Amino acid sequence: MEDILTEQSGSILRVQLNRPARRNAMTSAMYVALAGILDEAANDENTRVVLWHGAGDSFCAGNDIEDFLKNPPGPGESPQARLMEALVRFDKPLVAAVQGAAIGGGTTMLTHCDFIYAGESTKFQMPFINLAVVPEFGSSCSVPSRIGHLRAAELLLLGISFDGRRAAELGLVTDVVSDKDVLARATETAQKLAAKPAAALQASKRLMKQPFREQIRAAMQAENEEFSRQVRSEDAKEAFTAFLEKRKPDFTRSHKSPATA
Repeated sequence: MEDILTEQSGSILRVQLNRPARRNAMTSAMYVALAGILDEAANDENTRVVLWHGAGDSFCAGNDIEDFLKNPPGPGESPQARLMEALVRFDKPLVAAVQGAAIGGGTTMLTHCDFIYAGESTKFQMPFINLAVVPEFGSSCSVPSRIGHLRAAELLLLGISFDGRRAAELGLVTDVVSDKDVLARATETAQKLAAKPAAALQASKRLMKQPFREQIRAAMQAENEEFSRQVRSEDAKEAFTAFLEKRKPDFTRSHKSPATA
């Protein structure tokens, strides 16, 4: 699909989110396509490393809100859930080059990468609480486990934005480089990885990830079930309406609990 471009360069598969006019915001079709790309790469002997980046001046601004409201995820199988599982089981190295907006899923998807290089312009944010929903992609588990509950609360419960330097301090990115060099730096790492013995490289990543994979899967399932409830609440309706109307939401006007059906 044109919204996601792929290019094979030797044993490196380059994957580019390609909606620069929308800051590479993800649609349901993009989640499904990206999951398929990763699954194919996992089974392709010619691919040893995946290099992931975004077109234009942003990595990913999260969900395309208009598309999201037409296709809200449910508690079971969903486009987002398909990508989550593809990321969890992916044994080959995943290297990301990030700049500009990395919002919502644009941050939480990165928690499944092995190397993340952030440009100096990068602005991360996990603003799920501001939209009256909950974290996704297992971030309610992975972020606190990496940086501790107090720092995770600041990012997830306050939903504050933070730059690449702060992300590096917290251990959420590998390094911060200039925007003009970020893709080159990520490519250099991908090339080094591609030159390693493939079987040992994948086995090493699998051994590193295996103790936590079931925890992440359990967190994702719980998140998806809670997300499905919260996204149908009056608070969420107000949050998304305010977002589209470019105004501040007023949560004092909504009193109903999320639907349980």
